[in-house]
Amino acid sequence: MNNDTLAIDVTGLVKRFGDLVAVNDLALQVRRGEIYGFLGPNGSGKTTTIRMLCGLLTPDSGSGTCLGYDVIRETRQIKRQVGYMTQRFSLYEDLTIRENLDFTARIYGMANRNEAVERSLERLGLADRQKQLAGTLSGGWKQRLALAACMLHDPKLLLLDEPTAGVDPKARRDFWDEIHQLAATGITVLVSTHYMDEAERCHRLAYIAYGHLLAEGTVAEVVENSGIVTWTVECADLYALAAKLRGLPGVSQVVPFGNVLHVSGTDAALLEQSIEPFREQSGCRWTQASPGLEDIFIQMMEKAKDNV
Repeated sequence: MNNDTLAIDVTGLVKRFGDLVAVNDLALQVRRGEIYGFLGPNGSGKTTTIRMLCGLLTPDSGSGTCLGYDVIRETRQIKRQVGYMTQRFSLYEDLTIRENLDFTARIYGMANRNEAVERSLERLGLADRQKQLAGTLSGGWKQRLALAACMLHDPKLLLLDEPTAGVDPKARRDFWDEIHQLAATGITVLVSTHYMDEAERCHRLAYIAYGHLLAEGTVAEVVENSGIVTWTVECADLYALAAKLRGLPGVSQVVPFGNVLHVSGTDAALLEQSIEPFREQSGCRWTQASPGLEDIFIQMMEKAKDNV
């Protein structure tokens, strides 16, 4: 693949803050027109990576391109073609929706700013609320406004940093419908998220912890390559059973999901040997299941923590 097919192509990215290595030897390839999920725990290096990609931070080492421009030498060109949505709402709460968009268009020096503002208001369903103060909006509507501001200059790449944090499920679904519509027009989207259901809506995803890239691929590829075996069990006293299972050879995770326990490990034979006595108990129903993304990522995070 080359710059005609890749929106992001970086390798060996490193960023330090004093003694802290926030990003360590990171390589990413994101295809044009795809939705790329970027997952990881708090402090894993997601935001630092996004800021390096859009030219707000300079890598200490590494190289690569974003939209065909060098991430170290051509940051001005990158900024003009990227829409960056920060974790926190960063527009002016004492301005109306329309005033915020007009102000943003002025910053970009857009000659056709009135047309761009109108187009953005209509695209994100904000036209009927355009005179409302941004500070009076709900989380979902603030999210729409922030995305509208990102889209004003018709970027080719959107970098969205946990855009749906604190937003209700309906607003999250509406937001993701909009993201898929944008991707269908050829816009590339890299989005960081903590939500596993959102990860499953991405074309491909990556998982980062402690500055290291631990997994990358489609959801199916990540599951297949995880090496994790999961059993589910239903019984009357889940918490008593969980206490007995934790710490057994081959058992790396015991996690309750409602009325079901997920029991996982990386050594299938050893795991099965440890749970065998419990599978014979009456009143318990055991089923081998495909591991979920949450099972996989928790396992990866724990393994990465042990290696730090």
